[in-house]
This record gives sequence, structure tokens and C-alpha cells, in this order.
Amino acid sequence: MAGFRKAKAEQAALKLGLYGPPGSGKTFTALLLAEGLAGLTGKRVAYIDTERGTDFYCQAVPNRAVHPDAFDFDAVYTRSITEVLSSCKGLKPEEHSVLVLDSITHLWEAAIAAYSGKQTSIGSIPMYAWGKIKKPYKELMSWMLSTPLHVIICGRQKNTYETDEETDELKMTGVTMRAAGEKPYEPHILIRMESEKPKRSNEVAKIIAYAEKDRTGVLSGRSFINPTFESLCKPLLPLLGAKQAHIGTTEESAAIDAEQIEKEDRDREVESAKQLREFKAKIDLAVDVKILKSVGKDITKEVKSKMTTNDVATLRAHYLEAEGRFSKSPPTVDDAIAAVRAGDFDAAADLARSLGERDKRFIEDEIKAAMEAT
Repeated sequence: MAGFRKAKAEQAALKLGLYGPPGSGKTFTALLLAEGLAGLTGKRVAYIDTERGTDFYCQAVPNRAVHPDAFDFDAVYTRSITEVLSSCKGLKPEEHSVLVLDSITHLWEAAIAAYSGKQTSIGSIPMYAWGKIKKPYKELMSWMLSTPLHVIICGRQKNTYETDEETDELKMTGVTMRAAGEKPYEPHILIRMESEKPKRSNEVAKIIAYAEKDRTGVLSGRSFINPTFESLCKPLLPLLGAKQAHIGTTEESAAIDAEQIEKEDRDREVESAKQLREFKAKIDLAVDVKILKSVGKDITKEVKSKMTTNDVATLRAHYLEAEGRFSKSPPTVDDAIAAVRAGDFDAAADLARSLGERDKRFIEDEIKAAMEAT
């Protein structure tokens, strides 16, 4: 079992998200950042391209005002989330140091499109199916957050809406990355990209990066015009260490929980069997009703709570069998009342079944009243 220990930083790589509308500079900025990060180690950049958006960046363009040289990277062109997951798991840290996923929006849409099961009456995906849809997506996100590679995730922008409490109308409240609801906020750094159109002709548009989320606090609340590796990544590098923390998948967490629950069940069964043996032995050693009832008082609710249902039933049957051996006459109302007062309602109910109908109802009422009082 995990225990508390002194907190320590275990982040060896940047996990950064870029999102914005089409034309906001996500792909170009991602390449600039990836090139700078890879240059620190001399390793390669791995690029997941879901829309062939890098085709003109992998070749030299002399007329390109910024970075006319070709970007050098290895690419996989696919929108299949299973292919992406397989390709990512095949990366070797000794060869690649940066991974760019462009764009996560397409992968999420592909994961939804892959669903071929039954739909609701209005044509939507039923709630029970979302777990299966999100499984490879969550596995990919867990891998990206745990890998020692720097990861840059690009995504499209979408508007967010909330219902106005006064007018009961939907109102736009902001923007976020178009992906599974909780995913945009998992990277440590989240940057919103925006292109500012020039006010005069022949002027170049400005790319503005807004640091919406920054767990380091270094970039928080800041904006950057035409962001670069030097402005976005370099200030964060001194905070990185040598070890990257592992973030377990849902399946890994479930396996740990299942193992612990199974262990607790086994321990409870062992303890229950022990209690059953001990009390059965005490019952067998009882030489009269007085001693037997003393044993019965020791079988408290707390004792029963530590036993399995079957073992409690077995112990009750054994007690009643011993009680029958000492009984020289049929059970009486007084016997049943004594059981009620002793708090042994199951024994009282068993005794009531041997009584006449009137006495039986009386004892049942007594049991009910006593249970409500406790």
C-alpha cells in the first residue's frame, strides 16, 4: 500500500498543450518548440500528423519569413488512435526526445466515430458506451504524461456554454480545447493561440500565445507575441529533473484496487473461520443453559460484522441446536422475551416460530420495538 512521503518533484520533461482556432499558429509554434527542445540533447522529434499539416514545413521555403529552412522530424500520418498509441509506445527515448501530437481533436473525433454499437432514441451514444470509447484515449494521455519525452499536444478550439440562471438561456462563457472534456487540463502548461490580424495592408499578422494554465507559475497570466522556444520553454527548463513520474492508467489503478479488495476479503474469511471455530468450541463446552447464554451474549454485533454471512448462519444454527439439548420443555414466551432483551433478535424470532399465533405476534412486535430503539 502507498503511504505518505515527503513531496518531491519528479518531472523530467515538459507536457505542454497548444490550442486555438485554425490559422492561429499551433503547428508552426509546436515545431519551433520541438526543434528547440530536441536541440538540447541532439535527439529526434517524433510528430503525429493527423491532417498533413506539416507537409510544407518539412521542406525549405526561402520566402518564408520565419524559419525558411526545413524542419527535421520523423512523422506518422494517421487519425487512428490505436495506431497512434502503438507508434508512441514504440518510441525509444535514446532516439527521440520530443513528441508532438497534432491534433488531439482529430483523435478524439476518430475515437467517437469508431463506435458502432447501439444508439439512443435520439441518435446519441448511450452513457454506458463512453467508458469503452475513452479507454484508448485515456491510455494515450497517461502514456504521454508518464513518458520521459517532452510532449506537445495541439488541439482545435471550441466555445463553452453555461445556462444563465436568470434567463435560463445558454450563454458563451469561454473557449477550451476540442477534445474529451477533462483532457485539455492534464498537461502542465496550457497555451491558447490567437492570430491578430494586421490593421494595415502588407503588414504581417501577429501570433499571440496566452498562458491559461501553468503549474510552474513561471508563465502564469502572461502573453507572448510570436512565441518561440526561448520565450515559452527555456524559462521552464531549470525546473526539470532527471526522473519522470509515472501516472498509472485507469486499468492499473483498478488492478491495484481489485488486488487489495481481494486480499481484504481473504483476510475476512480467515478471521470469520477463526471466530466460528472458537465460538462453536465454547458452545460445545457449555454444560448448562446459563453458561450457554453467557456464550451467546459474547456473540455481539461487532463479532458478527467481522464474519461472513454463511459463518454467522452456521454459528446461529449451532447455538440453537445446543440450546435445544438443554430445553426440557418447548420454548416459552419468557424465553423469547429474554432473547429480545439480550439483543439476540434472530434467536428470538426462531423461538417465536414455536409459539402460538398470538404469542408469536407479541414477540414479533417486541422484536420490532427493540430494533427501533437500538
